[in-house]
Amino acid sequence: MLLRVFLILTMFAAPAWAETRVPQSNAEISLSFVPLVKEAAPAVVNIYARRVVQQRSPFADDPFFNNLFRDFQSRPRVQNSLGSGVILSDDGIVVSNYHVVGMATDIRVVLNDRREFVADVMLGDEEADLAILKLRDASDMPHLSLRDSDTVEVGELVLAIGNPFGVGQTVSSGIVSGLARSGTATGNARGYFIQTDAPINPGNSGGALIDINGDLIGVNTSILTRSGGSNGIGFAIPSALVASFVDQARAGQNQFNRPWAGMTGQPVDADLSDSLGLNLPGGVLIADLHPQSPFAVAGLVPGDVVLSVDGLQVNTPAEMLFRMSVRRIGDKAQVSYVSRGTEKQAAVAMISPPEVPARDQVTLGRREVLEGLSLARINPAVLAELGLSGDGQGIIVMTPGRSGAKIGLKKGDVVLGVNGREITSPSDVGDLLRKSGRRVRIDALRGNRRLTLKFRI
Repeated sequence: MLLRVFLILTMFAAPAWAETRVPQSNAEISLSFVPLVKEAAPAVVNIYARRVVQQRSPFADDPFFNNLFRDFQSRPRVQNSLGSGVILSDDGIVVSNYHVVGMATDIRVVLNDRREFVADVMLGDEEADLAILKLRDASDMPHLSLRDSDTVEVGELVLAIGNPFGVGQTVSSGIVSGLARSGTATGNARGYFIQTDAPINPGNSGGALIDINGDLIGVNTSILTRSGGSNGIGFAIPSALVASFVDQARAGQNQFNRPWAGMTGQPVDADLSDSLGLNLPGGVLIADLHPQSPFAVAGLVPGDVVLSVDGLQVNTPAEMLFRMSVRRIGDKAQVSYVSRGTEKQAAVAMISPPEVPARDQVTLGRREVLEGLSLARINPAVLAELGLSGDGQGIIVMTPGRSGAKIGLKKGDVVLGVNGREITSPSDVGDLLRKSGRRVRIDALRGNRRLTLKFRI
């Protein structure tokens, strides 16, 4: 019996306990997570968010029925969301998921001791599915410390704390079951995740994933499930990225500024590694580089294979972009890569997407033919803002406006011409529309598909 108790203790103890000895006290025999939960739980909060959305007509995309129901008045609808958050500072800085609080008009945060605070979004990013909040008039708040997620290892004991299904704060335990998970999570998040088998359910989003020292190693964001319930595969956004968000929020930024790679790539599998002459599969093959890419400036070319960033191996484009995202703009990352069979090193600058050429953005005003249509010249910053890749040229739709949407224009469309006249600058569109007659034809590109949109004024 004594031997069995000792084995249980060594399984659940920190590495420093992993020594051959008999338990020395009742405290050691009754080892549990109670002290850890008492310390960490007060910093995990419930978040109630409310947003007002405009209900869209079901006939909006149908050219025939949309005309018949032109006078259909859409009504605003209130959406409520429930999730969790983690307090990270004594002055009330809170991290949660973007899908919990994004676009919310009213955010209420409830602490474990039932105190309530109104919160404002300082910084949010839908792609990373992270948001940083600030509690109004908050001080001396219980909070968790951030641990560097790069030190986390598979097999570590973890606790997930949140508010699943709105039943109240709940704690579940498990282990870190995987690292460097990318492209597998559901929801808005796209990137690099910590995987855990600690049960995570709806409402846990934005909650804490902590280690046995009570430090935050990740923010719970989603599960992999077929039934809607937890099947033992959950994903958390690593604390290293959370730290970057907090730094930028405190610096006064309301949008996350991630370093720009200016490249497209693909994972190197076994077949690809053989054709490239690599000993083992791994790394990211550079398929294309923008002329202004910092990787191109550092000497890399298409066909090179990026092996690591700052000494940490990368095997997918999402993992490489994560490694870049945890660096500050203006830093330089040490990149290891293979070029023509030779392993090389390069210092790659972490830069924002450049505004070259100038976007020259134009928005058509009141009484214009397509009022509210906003256009800009394509550059890396514009493409990053729209979530597009490549190094295309031309004039792109930033927002179609109400009139532009009616004729079929969408964000990201590239406008080629108006009434057969080529477009070379954003202002050309307004000029040509003003000079057009009753009939207007707009030629555009949507991806690789050419469009012709005709309408009458």
